[in-house]
Amino acid sequence: MMVDQCTVMAGAAALPPAEGSASPDRYQRGLDQLRAISGPQGAAVVESLNDIAPDLGRYIVEFAYGDVFARPGLDVKTRELATVAALTAMGTAAPQLKVHMQAALRVGASRQEIVETVMQMIPYAGFPAALNAISTARDAFAAA
Repeated sequence: MMVDQCTVMAGAAALPPAEGSASPDRYQRGLDQLRAISGPQGAAVVESLNDIAPDLGRYIVEFAYGDVFARPGLDVKTRELATVAALTAMGTAAPQLKVHMQAALRVGASRQEIVETVMQMIPYAGFPAALNAISTARDAFAAA
């Protein structure tokens, strides 16, 4: 379930590529991906960086979404489930995990698929990381 590409992202849209950085096409491609995948949650993350580290927001848009998420070979649902797995295994990124769980739901993943992705991480990341991720999933599902 993809979202309308016209989702408003006031803060992120106000950040053009820095001088000497990659092309505006890379930034726009990333912005389009971020809007479609993460909607307002992704916009909020980028916007929250405007006052302290706008280049970090630009890197997220250009690299993570403009380069990595825009690559061919995997659909966005699979990319989001892989991101949920990685953030679960890290065990230290609950706010980012919540955003990506919500994004996974937005692009067609079911709650069961998200829970099973977390369960798959138990042998690799341990029960504490999985328990933390399930708690985050509860919050993400309630907010969806």
